[in-house]
Amino acid sequence: MTALGFDDPDICRSTLEQIGLVTSLAAALIVLAIQPCEAADPVKIAVFDFELNDASAGIGIIGQDAIDTESLRESTEQARRMLSASGRYRILDTSSVAGEVISVGGIQHCNGCDGPLARKLGAEQSMVGVVTRVNRTEYTLQILVRDAESGAVVSNDFSGLRMGANYAWPRGVKWLMDNRILSAPRVP
Repeated sequence: MTALGFDDPDICRSTLEQIGLVTSLAAALIVLAIQPCEAADPVKIAVFDFELNDASAGIGIIGQDAIDTESLRESTEQARRMLSASGRYRILDTSSVAGEVISVGGIQHCNGCDGPLARKLGAEQSMVGVVTRVNRTEYTLQILVRDAESGAVVSNDFSGLRMGANYAWPRGVKWLMDNRILSAPRVP
C-alpha cells in the first residue's frame, strides 16, 4: 500500500499528477493576481508656482523676502518631483502663462483661473499651493487640485498649523503629498 492509501501504483501516480497540476495552476493564478494592472496614462497636471499669503502682524513691516521666495520655489519643486516620481502624473510647464497669473495678482487671487489656464496648456488638472504665514514661525499650507475641464475641485488638502520658519515649507508639502494627495486612490 502507498502513502496515499492506494494499492495500484498507476492510480497513485495519476493522483499525484493531478495534485501537481492543481498546485501549479493555483500558483500561477496567485502570481497573476498580485501583478500590477496595466498602468493608466499619467494625468497631465499644471503645477503653478506656490504662493505666500502673509497674514502675520509683520506683513506691513517685513514683506516677502528672498528666503521666502526660495522656500516657495523649493515647495513647488517638491510637489512637482513627488507627482512625477509617483508615475501617476506628467508635469506640464506653466511658464508660458506666468504673465497671465501675475496680471491677476497671483494664482490665489484669480478666482479659479488655474483650471482654464491649465486647460490652455493641455493639462487635465491644475495644482495650486498657498502657504499662509500666521507669524514668523507658524504657517499653514493648502494644496488644491482642480479638474481643468470642469473647474471642479478634485482635492483640497490642508496641513493645519505647522511649526518652523520658511525653511520648513517644503517639508509641509512633502507631508501633504505623502499623507493626502498621493495616498488617495486614483480616480479614473
